[in-house]
Amino acid sequence: MNSAEFFNVRPVAQALESLLAHWRPTPPLESLDPREALGRALAQDVHAPEDLPAFPRSTVDGYALRAADSFGASPALPALLRVAGELRMGEAAQHSLTSGSALLIHTGGMLPAGADAVIMLERTQALGDDVELLAPVAPGENVLQPGEDVAAAALLLKAGQTLRAQEIGGLLAAGVTEVTVHARPRVAILSSGDELVPPEATPAPGQIRDINAHTLAALVSEAGGEPLHCGIARDEFDDYVDRARRGHAAADLLVLTAGSSVSARDLTRAVIDRLGAPGVLQHGLAVRPGKPTLLAVCAGKAVIGLPGNPVSALLVARQILLPLLRHWFGASPAPAACVRALLGANLSSASGREDSVPVRLRERDGHLLAEPVFGKSGLIFTLVGADGLVHVPLDSGGLRAGTSVDVQLF
Repeated sequence: MNSAEFFNVRPVAQALESLLAHWRPTPPLESLDPREALGRALAQDVHAPEDLPAFPRSTVDGYALRAADSFGASPALPALLRVAGELRMGEAAQHSLTSGSALLIHTGGMLPAGADAVIMLERTQALGDDVELLAPVAPGENVLQPGEDVAAAALLLKAGQTLRAQEIGGLLAAGVTEVTVHARPRVAILSSGDELVPPEATPAPGQIRDINAHTLAALVSEAGGEPLHCGIARDEFDDYVDRARRGHAAADLLVLTAGSSVSARDLTRAVIDRLGAPGVLQHGLAVRPGKPTLLAVCAGKAVIGLPGNPVSALLVARQILLPLLRHWFGASPAPAACVRALLGANLSSASGREDSVPVRLRERDGHLLAEPVFGKSGLIFTLVGADGLVHVPLDSGGLRAGTSVDVQLF
């Protein structure tokens, strides 16, 4: 069977399902301080070692008191309590609060024994050693109870959760100073093509700078992986397969860019066939851009062959590589950050494929518009000038201007 005969497109979801059925990674585990684990995915559930908060705390500046002492209070008939002192931050009251008295307290301060509420400072009036209450408070008002945020032994975070700033803060607040995370996947990235030179080089006539390796590396880093640069392979089989084998051996996933189509100079499928069984699982996706993408598993490692077109490579990597990295971390597919907008122009599409169209967001007459950023294939600045993507569904034939669409934000 030649390459052209093997080139049968499938929707992205089906192609991914086939790949994931053959790729079952077992990533190593690491123990880290949460402060060193930003962007890492938890390998195990985390439970709270203690109540949070650990003691009853005031949520306002005011006076700690017995709620019953405030019942019936109003501006016309205030209740009068004796101020027994002030609770300083970081200190606990030395004595229980008795009926008819109050203690000045600050936001976050620990309630004294005997108090069951806090009245806001704005609803009081100081009178020497006393305080007038101008409104009643209910038991528990303006108070965080022990365990109200998280109870001891409660599930804090589930395995697969990616740690953001708020998760790290929550873990530390609960006293969790060590978590088990998946090791970062090493993603080898190999570009190919006689026309490519490194970005720092000055291209000669007919040459272009290799940007795919670096845009893909940035995407991998952003998703929590560790990119490994494998250089540029020439359009010569032995050089290409040698570099691919070294990248495959050094990494957990291998990404090849360019040479994935079916012309005589496109060597990527033949190279992948030398990396181990089962080899190529899918050649061709029902998408534009990115149709000639290759998906494979070779000797237990996922291998992706992306088009050389920088726009195609980056957009397909978002649809294929990012889900693979989440699979490595044991995480479910993440919902894309989207906004709803009205399409600013007609978008045509051929039957049997899904189109990804860069759009720029603009507000006009109180409506958010998604204006397509049209450009010829391969122009990276069509993405630089865009805020997100609109996906034209499979077999829809296109979308009309004015249609309400989801814009997947970059």
